[in-house]
Amino acid sequence: MGISLTPEEQLELFGSDKLDDYLEEAEQRWGTSDAFAESRRRTATYTKGDWKQIKREADQNIAGFADALEDREPPDGETAKTLAEAHRQQISRWFYDCPYDRHVGLAELYVSDPRFAGHFDEVVPGLSRYVHDAILANASARRQHAKGGAPRGRTPRG
Repeated sequence: MGISLTPEEQLELFGSDKLDDYLEEAEQRWGTSDAFAESRRRTATYTKGDWKQIKREADQNIAGFADALEDREPPDGETAKTLAEAHRQQISRWFYDCPYDRHVGLAELYVSDPRFAGHFDEVVPGLSRYVHDAILANASARRQHAKGGAPRGRTPRG
């Protein structure tokens, strides 16, 4: 994707020097998509400092999800939906436009792909499902709000 990090920097930032392998797989899976092209265009200009910021934001988001799960916050509660929205916005800000349908697609990947699920679940068991459910709840609530309705069981604020 044009990421200009040395293997040592990749290891420092991402815990792996196999970024090229992951990017090759991503290109095989999604290389013809507009999102992939947009991500490639954007990330080609990122510095090591940009990648540190991206990782810091992602780590904070995952930690927030983990805390919410451990605190038994429901995945369709406000805390989890706020975290899901922050996750979606980070993707849009740094990589590609991430409308709710695309975000839901990512959520499905987080539970269906063992590597993604493992990444989340090694932080806290069950985190991949929790993040998935929070993303789906957020997308549903935001779509409902956009249609002018209130989520079931609630009344719109006037």
